Amino acid sequence: KKDGTVWAWGNNYYGELGDGTTTNRYTPVQVQGLTDVVAISAGYDFSLALKRNGTIWAWGDGYGGELGDGTTIDQYTPVQVQGLTDVVAISAGYSHSLALKKDGTVWAWGYNYYGELGDGTTTERHTPVQVQNLTNVIAIDAGNEFTLALKSDGTVWGWGYNEDGELGDGTTIDRYTPVQMQISGM
Repeated sequence: KKDGTVWAWGNNYYGELGDGTTTNRYTPVQVQGLTDVVAISAGYDFSLALKRNGTIWAWGDGYGGELGDGTTIDQYTPVQVQGLTDVVAISAGYSHSLALKKDGTVWAWGYNYYGELGDGTTTERHTPVQVQNLTNVIAIDAGNEFTLALKSDGTVWGWGYNEDGELGDGTTIDRYTPVQMQISGM
């Protein structure tokens, strides 16, 4: 809402509504303990919120570490993502999370089976790690087990799952670090 609060409704099996319960809600309920929120993003069974002070808060399914709190525990109310400040944008994917910092770097955490965290591995991360070899980013988007980033020079970069050509690099090879898409001038 305009007042910086967050409201949610629907399925709540993993606490993804952030109201302290696992009760499904058919009308909006307020997410507990959040104020000064400037952006939100919903993943498969979890949610992220960016506060005006540049911190990120997460709640819901923690199975793959996508909450960034150092655990794989479901959280029914928001917890702060560890180690990140000066964040200007967030994006929640299927089971991974992204943050864009003011300095143009991208940070990722959560499930990483296809390399969607961009750290050169397929190791699940429970706290944020910096995406390798990627700077001057101005926009991010977390997809279903893949990730995209737009750089200030107009180039688009992708990493993670690529079986159906999601990364636009002319292959169907999963990528564990960013590769440039065959498009520019965005």
